Amino acid sequence: MPHLFEPITFRGLTLPNRIAVSPMCQYSSSEGFPNDWHFVHLASRAVGGAGLVLTEAAAVTPEGRISPDDLGIWSDAHIGAFSRIARFVKGEGAAFGIQLAHAGRKASTKRPWDGTGAVSPEDGGWQPVGPTATPFAENYPVPRALSPDDIRGVVDAFREAAFRARKCGFDVVEVHAAHGYLLHEFLSPLSNTRTDDYGGSFENRVRLCLEVVTAVREVWPEDLPVFVRISATDWTDGGWDLDQSIELARRLQGLGVDLIDCSSGGNVSHAKVPVGPGYQVPFAERIREAASVATGAVGLITSAPEADAIIRGGQADLVLLAREMLRDPYWPLRAARELGQDMSWPAQYLRAAPPNSPTR
Repeated sequence: MPHLFEPITFRGLTLPNRIAVSPMCQYSSSEGFPNDWHFVHLASRAVGGAGLVLTEAAAVTPEGRISPDDLGIWSDAHIGAFSRIARFVKGEGAAFGIQLAHAGRKASTKRPWDGTGAVSPEDGGWQPVGPTATPFAENYPVPRALSPDDIRGVVDAFREAAFRARKCGFDVVEVHAAHGYLLHEFLSPLSNTRTDDYGGSFENRVRLCLEVVTAVREVWPEDLPVFVRISATDWTDGGWDLDQSIELARRLQGLGVDLIDCSSGGNVSHAKVPVGPGYQVPFAERIREAASVATGAVGLITSAPEADAIIRGGQADLVLLAREMLRDPYWPLRAARELGQDMSWPAQYLRAAPPNSPTR
């Protein structure tokens, strides 16, 4: 059986192991540009041995940012700063991926350490957009409902962002369709009450997600993979659920998606989520089995034996770590030692490595 440190190939890209750094917003950007903080944050995880390093959500339009402090890739001006990070990350043997995102009605909000709720126009905020004019919560901004022309503009923005991402040197693009952001808002009947071709039936609610993925795949190299992150359930009756996620995953695979990154929740402010260790792994396992597509497991996975068991048990093809990677950027090196697996170390760190460790 495959294990956590066995390589995996997606199209023409081989990851050296099954450990991925999950997208984690840093809320430390100005005008969408990555800076030295992002360089250190992402580069250190590559030094630490992750097989794939994913950026935080990078907005495809300025109004698609969660906060004024988010990353963006809506302009060619962003290419140079991302390229610098790409060169280093890939030089350490990791693959480098970008998560393309649009925050929808959850945009123009405060970064977490500044509180919650809307950012006023005086403080750099803006009116967000969404499927309808219904806000996410009482203290969130009221969005403007997207027109059909606006929707076409969103699809074009994702396409253009993917084209820029390849110029930056990224190996993977992940389309963010989870956590109550724009594409998830269209998927869920709880947030999408439109009556046109983009609302109502399952066919209509998945339309925007499928159009975005089609547009991305059109400009993304055939030999490089496309991932999609979804929320497998809204954790609320009458909302988006696992059965719909399975059917969406089947359709996404048919459009050339190589992995479904299986998260959950985020679309309903009052949802009760049963958070616990590995609580989302069953979603990855079920979608992998039912849709015959590679999946990624994410969510409170912290220990090396736990992560290895997910791969060995066929529950997922990748394990994405978030908070544990914040606690320990070198988690893969420690996990390899705990599991008795060989793993190459940076030559600069060899004096701290186990005896006879290979170098990179």
